Amino acid sequence: MADAPSVRGASSATRYLDLSHVIEDGMVTYPGIPAPHVCDFLSREAARRHYAAGTTFQIGRVDLVANTGTYLDSPFHRFGDGRDISQLTLEELADLPAVRVQAGGSRSIDAPALAGLEVPGRAVLVHTGWARHWRTERYGHGHPFLTVAAAQWLKDQGARLVGIDSLNIDDTQDGERPVHTTLLGAGIPIVEHLRGLEQLPDAGFTFSAVPPAVRGMGSFPVRAYARV
Repeated sequence: MADAPSVRGASSATRYLDLSHVIEDGMVTYPGIPAPHVCDFLSREAARRHYAAGTTFQIGRVDLVANTGTYLDSPFHRFGDGRDISQLTLEELADLPAVRVQAGGSRSIDAPALAGLEVPGRAVLVHTGWARHWRTERYGHGHPFLTVAAAQWLKDQGARLVGIDSLNIDDTQDGERPVHTTLLGAGIPIVEHLRGLEQLPDAGFTFSAVPPAVRGMGSFPVRAYARV
């Protein structure tokens, strides 16, 4: 199924680029995590029994694991005493000045690949091109990831948020998950499973990824987008 339209013009000078995957019934985000179930709680057919003739409503229901589609990780995802999704401020997640780094061609993305980026106070979006495998068997195996040195460099440079368009920002063969540990330990949110980063310039845009304020959740799906 094709993704939703990715570009919507607010004016002749502004474009909004959708960088998140559409959540659909039965889709797999991460091997081993159950697919979401999207259905009607109240269907239009059932609504006809409750409202006047010609008046219907649909009330939907979604049952999903929080790590579904394009989602944001808060510190609580990794640390029991960290802030959860509901405790992150809008200033941390919305309209962030942002930069994109091209990192295709290498599984292990090390600190030198980030050299020259204007990182302080910005969201850093890592474009690997892995999103092209979304909803295929390939997506879940051999994905690109950041090294510990890259994560430490981003932390030291003052990144406000880090996103990537692959399965995981860490090497999933490493059970310690050092990139999550480094970034979330520093209060830097992570966005995984982005898409469409090839549409972005290298700089001069803003990034937003805001989940609903659900208490007790370490991660949650977002509608991630850039304003260019």
